[in-house]
Amino acid sequence: MNHCRIRLTLAPELRLFAAADRRAERTPVATDGSSSLGHVVESFGVPLTEVGALLVDGRRVPVSYVPGTDEEVEVRSVARPQEVPGAPLRFLLDVHLGTLARRLRLLGVDAAYESEDLGDPALAALSAAERRVLLSRDRGLLRRREIWAGAYVYSDRPEEQLRDILGRFAPRLAPWSRCTACNGPLRDADKQSVGDRLEHGTRSTYDVFAQCVECERVYWRGAHHERLEAIVNEALREFGTPATAVRPG
Repeated sequence: MNHCRIRLTLAPELRLFAAADRRAERTPVATDGSSSLGHVVESFGVPLTEVGALLVDGRRVPVSYVPGTDEEVEVRSVARPQEVPGAPLRFLLDVHLGTLARRLRLLGVDAAYESEDLGDPALAALSAAERRVLLSRDRGLLRRREIWAGAYVYSDRPEEQLRDILGRFAPRLAPWSRCTACNGPLRDADKQSVGDRLEHGTRSTYDVFAQCVECERVYWRGAHHERLEAIVNEALREFGTPATAVRPG
């Protein structure tokens, strides 16, 4: 086995993943001479889902590249907006990101989520089977090779999480078009067709409704509408004009 030393520079955005003593602008690294650059980067704690271009002495290389002695390695973060080729853009969120899932759905973004912990193997398999971008704050989960695509959620605050994902992937927004409970599509509904699902006060106060095609949940402009509309309007101001969508009220 031929040991060698390289010098590795992480993009500033990626240094949070590394141990404190490995966050310098240029860090000497001893390798075994046979490990891929992808393996070396992961040994720093950086999920490959967060890695954009890999440069060795200024030239771009794949993650399978095996670095040699005295080479300069630059690890860049993913370009934004990030393209995910091969399938329509849709997401799968782990059990800890329920609020983010509901906010993405509020904006009409396809965001699958289960309130029960399916476990890492099942989440990774579901990401691959449905070709969904797996969103998580669990670095170990994002390192599983079987996932279709993934992204680390950098903040633990839902409003910052939403801005991060919208800015990173630039999904098409269609507010009020998706069920926040189950992710199904919404359709216009008249009061007569949904009347048996409404409390008396709601029937007498509201006239415009939407209903989920899949779980049949009914939506209207209730007490929380002003707060939800503020989330929608803020997202639209920063991330673009929505497509035409069903909207209760």
